[in-house]
Amino acid sequence: MGYKKTMPEKSATQKRNERIWQAICDIPSGNVASYGQIADIAGIPRGARQVGYALRQLPRGREVPWQRVITSTGRIAFEAGSRQFREQAKRLRAEGVIIKNGRVDMHRFRWQPDLDELLWKPSATWDER
Repeated sequence: MGYKKTMPEKSATQKRNERIWQAICDIPSGNVASYGQIADIAGIPRGARQVGYALRQLPRGREVPWQRVITSTGRIAFEAGSRQFREQAKRLRAEGVIIKNGRVDMHRFRWQPDLDELLWKPSATWDER
């Protein structure tokens, strides 16, 4: 009988974070989504704060376009003038998103995925089965 090395089971928090990060990766360049919108897409109703927590847990080197996540009112969540605020604004501007007074026009730049995109788009989670 051979010994089979198994990977440790992912915790519920790790699985939730993976769903959140994948939803953020789905936001197209030049668009933004709110924390609550990402939570809903990731299957975490009323989980906007969980999205913030997941972003803080993002592993170094993991490519996730975090800059595309802002508040539901279009505001960059970081304190105006902070290093993080300036970095997020710089990255969004590089994608063509207009920022005025620390805000993004959500009517113009908010990501609006259609149902087919949400249901049938191939995702990294398919590989876990």
